Amino acid sequence: MQLKPEQLDAHLNKQLAPVYFISGDDPLRVMEAADAVRHAARAQGYDERDVLTVQPGFDWYSLQSESGNLSLFSSRRIIELRLPGGKPGRDGAQALRDYAAQLPEDTLLLVTAGKLEPAARKSKWVQSLDAAGVVMFVWPLDAHEFHRWVEARMRRQGLLPTAEAVTMLADRVEGNLLACVQEIDKLYLLQGAGAVDAEAINRLVADNARYDVFGLVDAALAGNASRSIRILTGLQAEGLAPQVVLWALAREIRSLAAMAGQVAGGDAIPAVLGRYRVWANRKSLVGTALKRLKPAQCNAMLQQCASIDRISKGRGTGNAWDELLQLTCRLAGKPLLSAA
Repeated sequence: MQLKPEQLDAHLNKQLAPVYFISGDDPLRVMEAADAVRHAARAQGYDERDVLTVQPGFDWYSLQSESGNLSLFSSRRIIELRLPGGKPGRDGAQALRDYAAQLPEDTLLLVTAGKLEPAARKSKWVQSLDAAGVVMFVWPLDAHEFHRWVEARMRRQGLLPTAEAVTMLADRVEGNLLACVQEIDKLYLLQGAGAVDAEAINRLVADNARYDVFGLVDAALAGNASRSIRILTGLQAEGLAPQVVLWALAREIRSLAAMAGQVAGGDAIPAVLGRYRVWANRKSLVGTALKRLKPAQCNAMLQQCASIDRISKGRGTGNAWDELLQLTCRLAGKPLLSAA
């Protein structure tokens, strides 16, 4: 059965299929559709989850073995199979057809993949998954659909935008869904739930500015302290609220702290990046930072984030921008002052 992305929630509220195949070249919408399936499955008792990522040399027998190895402590289980390239190869295609022909009990298979070419969408392995469960292709949004998506996303966050505000935000992010989500998060952070008009968008949403908080984070992850300082100085000069910079840095550092703990425990960096679903175009940046940062350093930076938060709210002493400068340099691996 084929579904459109907008039909998924209604489907999950009624039933749960044994197989879901979600494919597309929009990582955010593919990820969120997969999240919706996982959430619905957990609500129905699928409390065990195994993740298989198809890479060169992948052993397709592991799909069969995982489907037959239900834990003694779990009655239902999700097997998540990730196909980054979208092509399982001959062995993989046969393994998926075999799985669909003989579905194991109490197991849900969730397959995610990048964009498939038209010929691949008509292949026998895709048809087998379609016959066994649900197949969903995530297409790029056209301009009208994107405006509706922006409005729905804002309302989900508790924001009540005017039509002009929706249009202005959609125009400023230029169809970039991830950037749009980040801007909506920032809007909520700065003004909370409630009405949003065009003036608020104009004041709070960057218009492809030279300096932006995400460029700051990326420069720091790359270990480029000089560029990080230039961006931070530019953000301050442009009048950006320090809370926005702190939000972006703290979010990244929290994620790094969790991943650094696993790397310190002996897990390989590529495996950790995959486990935390780091975007493909950011794996190099985050991986570079993980090679440089230890768990203790990440935890110290999180403590500094808490201190900056208190300062920005008037409950602590010091200058928030000075502290953000030190935090940024610490993230870049070149602290201005020796960390305590």
